[in-house]
Amino acid sequence: MQQIVSDKAIAILRKTNDGDDLAPEHLKLLEMAVNGFLNAVGDVAFHELYQNVMSGYKKPWFHGIENMTNDHIGYVYWKGTVVEHYDLYWAYSAEAKVAAQELSRRCKILEERGITPTTTTAIWTWED
Repeated sequence: MQQIVSDKAIAILRKTNDGDDLAPEHLKLLEMAVNGFLNAVGDVAFHELYQNVMSGYKKPWFHGIENMTNDHIGYVYWKGTVVEHYDLYWAYSAEAKVAAQELSRRCKILEERGITPTTTTAIWTWED
């Protein structure tokens, strides 16, 4: 069984730029699978991740907010453009979710105004 996990893990890494393209939670799942730390639920999630990657990986939305993703260093993206940075220990908290929802609201307003959301436009010079 561990050989199958290892083979799938290698395939996932190859298709995701050595894991750099994975969402942080998916990279952690991969790590736990390789180290043999998954329970039955984790095992199912790992095999679902494998299928997701093999069919053209789709990164999950950050806090379920459409068009918002994050990376392993804490950067938050809106449609692929950096708009904020959250400390990783805080990024998945309830407080961070509220902040991300506000950030999403700002990004939508900026787009409606024809302005590309960036850290500068959504955070540093935001006036509304």
